[in-house]
Amino acid sequence: MDLHSKQLWRKTAFMGVFLALAMICSYIEMLIPFDFGIPGVKLGLTNIVVVLMLYSIGTKEAFCVSVIRIFIVGILFGNLIGILYSLGGGILSFLVMALLKKGNHLGCISVSVAGGIAHNIGQILIAALVVSSHYVLYYFPVLLIAGLLTGFLIGLLAQELIVRLRFLTEKYHE
Repeated sequence: MDLHSKQLWRKTAFMGVFLALAMICSYIEMLIPFDFGIPGVKLGLTNIVVVLMLYSIGTKEAFCVSVIRIFIVGILFGNLIGILYSLGGGILSFLVMALLKKGNHLGCISVSVAGGIAHNIGQILIAALVVSSHYVLYYFPVLLIAGLLTGFLIGLLAQELIVRLRFLTEKYHE
């Protein structure tokens, strides 16, 4: 087996591990009774994996794992509407985080907070389209605060994991 084949196998294995971690985080999040009576408020545990990948592996890889995870988890544990909401929030969140990270002006926690807020904006916009009503926008202040708080906590965890797993994620680029 030549060097290129070994690198391809290593990268494929890394992507599989990160996808599995993202799916496990999604499943754990479904098991945690986290209900404030506001639809759409979640912890965002999967964002730990996305932020970790964004900072340690690469933008394309993080995007692929994020989107594939949304479809697989949606098919296994959700429905088509759930996939639609997750895609709306996940893609907008990812785009915002990737753009902010690319500028190198903000740290991991700030990028995660912006991603949490953007995720909720994406989901509320999808909800407004699905129900054909602007009344769902009244949830926005609560979702903004929730995105800020969960984004901060996820950013803290991701920042710590980036430091602690640097030895492992550097192997991806070898």
